[in-house]
Amino acid sequence: MYTHILIAVDGSEVATKALNHGLSLARELGSTVTIVTVTERWDAFELANDARQHPGRNPVEDFERTVGAAAAKILQAAAAAAEKVGVSAETVHIRNAHPASGIIKTAEENGCSIIVMGSHGRKGLGRLMLGSQAAEVLASSKIPVLIVR
Repeated sequence: MYTHILIAVDGSEVATKALNHGLSLARELGSTVTIVTVTERWDAFELANDARQHPGRNPVEDFERTVGAAAAKILQAAAAAAEKVGVSAETVHIRNAHPASGIIKTAEENGCSIIVMGSHGRKGLGRLMLGSQAAEVLASSKIPVLIVR
């Protein structure tokens, strides 16, 4: 049924719950696993402000280095969790993308049969104001999505 599971992680507690759930599912089903984290595009206004405050530094390079290191840390922890439960997993870092779009595109390009991801559990006005990547993936994906809380 679910032969290739995409697990989206961002380093949060709920993403770790989703990772563990997705890995358990993969172990039970003998599924292939791809673990993805997506980092958004840098904000030009924020980086311009940073450049003014720190002349001589390249804010784009600083940003890319910082998010690259953070993504590597997240993916290394996820790969270690997969190895610990005996699941082989490929890790992918999608740079400069809207998270929901990056998750869906990665799932489609890898022929995944389900996406597993966490929900930050926002409700009411907070959900409307802050948005929800999980809700966007759920609404836009052509493949099944399992949301873990």
